[in-house]
Amino acid sequence: MIRVARRLSAPFALPRLSLRKLFALHQSRQALRALDADQLRDVGLTKAQAQAEANRPVWDAPDYWSR
Repeated sequence: MIRVARRLSAPFALPRLSLRKLFALHQSRQALRALDADQLRDVGLTKAQAQAEANRPVWDAPDYWSR
């Protein structure tokens, strides 16, 4: 016998994104705010780039997360 599982999701839920991933994304973006100029240079970002990333809303997740 073959069973087909149905995944139910709320219409407001982001596809394939768990709350844990969204919270981790929020934390990492906020951590960018705390980096000084030397640390930002080490990761190849400017202060403006780090601020822009930190200001993105949590639902603006990377595209590859929804695949």
